[in-house]
Parts: sequence; structure tokens; C-alpha cells
Amino acid sequence: MTSPETCPVPAVHGGTKTINLALQGGGAHGAFTWGALDRLLEEERVEIEAISGTSAGAMNAAAFKSGYADGDRKGAGQALAHLWGSIGEMARRSSFNPVLEWVKAIHPTLTTVSAAIDAAPQNLMNAQVAQFFSPYDLNPFDINPLRDLLADDLDFDRVCAACRPHLYIAATNVRTGKIRVFEGEEISVDAIVASTCLPSLFQAVEIDDPTTGRKEAFWDGGFTGNPALFPLHRGSQARDVVIVHINPMERDEVPRTAKEIENRVNEISFNSSLNFELRAINMVRRLIREGKLHEGEWKDVLIHSVADDETMRRLGASTKVNPDPFLLEKLREAGAAAMDRFLSAHWDDLGTRATVDLEKMYG
Repeated sequence: MTSPETCPVPAVHGGTKTINLALQGGGAHGAFTWGALDRLLEEERVEIEAISGTSAGAMNAAAFKSGYADGDRKGAGQALAHLWGSIGEMARRSSFNPVLEWVKAIHPTLTTVSAAIDAAPQNLMNAQVAQFFSPYDLNPFDINPLRDLLADDLDFDRVCAACRPHLYIAATNVRTGKIRVFEGEEISVDAIVASTCLPSLFQAVEIDDPTTGRKEAFWDGGFTGNPALFPLHRGSQARDVVIVHINPMERDEVPRTAKEIENRVNEISFNSSLNFELRAINMVRRLIREGKLHEGEWKDVLIHSVADDETMRRLGASTKVNPDPFLLEKLREAGAAAMDRFLSAHWDDLGTRATVDLEKMYG
């Protein structure tokens, strides 16, 4: 295990800015965050103090640190690429959708590929089966290929090291309904699998909880923190929190089809905890401005957002659980472009002011 004394110190460049990252979950849509992190790694003037991640965001955070714990930006990029390459290859081997393959050959766009994935008969059958049978019925031996993939692809000595970036991984305690945030040596393959555990697909992940003295069962962290922001303003010095959004906060159109309704319910559910935390941050900032709270005792957090809602609105909920390699690559490209736009537009704002108007959103 790497100790604080032996942690390598990243090279510091003139005008370096230190930020925290908050990475949303969203299944295969997490490839968008892969692209955003890839672009961020090219910016040597950015140092990352801490990362909070949930579900796919947890996987991205762990892969990032697995490669970056020795200060190697190239290594972090390689670790991310290897992880998502493994996920795409696993999907390619495990399923075959002739309509999807035909669409990719004839007219490959995000819209057409998403429609082909949504229309796959297998998705309808899985939805019907899930109404009557649980993962305990259908998968009694709790086989989850993601567990082996993470164990093979990530170096957990590095993931758990005391070096920056510090990681915070969120999961939902099934018994209490509360969030649990794993950090430091608590982060394991099981902790990340717990953070990604959709209860309709996989059995709850059981992990020893030192506070209760018993094994606790955990589901996807998106139900209670997607991602959790409070560890970042509790456990780090940096004021800037850059949220990489996967789930669109708003949609102008009212959903009318069953698929559209399912998709919007999914987005609202997995944004609800984030909305709650952003509203709380806005209240604290307002009280600091009004002199009712002292800034020395409360952190005036600066919130920023990297998103591409236009792209994400074109994707159905089914694409989150179908990590087709074409889809992953297009999302990676979109994420890299979104981070590039953010850095170009808001570099001077980092460390100075928030670029998300929370007062407008929640005032």
C-alpha cells in the first residue's frame, strides 16, 4: 500500500488549478465521463484533489486513480481505455443483435443505434421477466461478470492509496435506505460492484459495516447520491466541484410513449439526490453572502457542470445496460468535446466563481 510519505508529487505548472470531480452514474453512458476525463488529462495545469463517483462514475474514478496514482497522466488514460474496452468486448461476446449490427453497417448514428437497442426483443422480454422473477430467482449463484473484470483491470493497491486524488464511492444501504460512502482502504471490488448494483438485475452486494458490526446489503448508489457531493466539501480543500453529468436534468418535451416515460422516470430518480445536495449548497452560499454563516466555518463551494444534454436526450434507457462498442466510442467523443468546451469557456472561472447558477435553479 502506498503511504502518504511515498506518494509521488505531480509536477506543478504555472497557473495550476486544483479541483474536485463529481462523476454521475448511468451504466454504459459512463463512457461519456471516460471521454471527459481523457480530455482533462491533457490539461497539465489541472490537479485533482478528490473524486466522488457513483456506479459508472465509481468505475471511472477507480480506473483513473489506478493509472494515475503514480502521477502518470498517460497511465490514467490507458487504464480508462482498458476498462471501457473490456466492457465493450464483454458486451460483444455476450449478446448479438442482428438489427443493431445492420444499423451500424448502414446508418450508424447515436439516434439510430439507440433506437435499434431500444427495439431489441430481448429488452422487452427482460422487462417482462423482471416483473415476476428477481435476481435471486434467475441468478441464484450471483454471477456478475463485472466483478471479475474490475479485479483483473484495476490495481486496488493504487486505488486505495492515500495519494491524490482521494476517492469517495457511494452505495445505498438496502436495510436503512441511507447512503454509505466508501473511501481509502474500504474501497474494494465489492464496494464498486455495490455502487453499480441495479436491484432488478443483480443480487444486493453484502459488505461488512464496521459501524453496525454486521454485514449490510447494498444497491446502486444512484438512489441516494448520484454523485455524493458532501464528501468533497467535507474532506478536501479545493472549492471547485466539477460535476460530469450523464442524466439530463431537464427535458422540454412531455414523455408520451412507454419507453419515453421509463427513460424520464429513470433520469428524475437518479438526479433527485443531486438536486437535493445542490439546493443545500445554494442555501449555504446564500447564508454566507447574508452574513448569517461565517465562510471560515462553512465552505463556499463553487459548482461547475460538464454536460451534453442534447446528446444524452437522444439515448433511451435501454442503452444504459447495453454497452455496445460503437455507442461507447461515440459517448467518449461527446464527453471529450464537452470537457473541451468547458475548459475553453471557464478556465478563468475556476477558483474564482461558480459557473452553475444555483440561485436561478433553486432560489
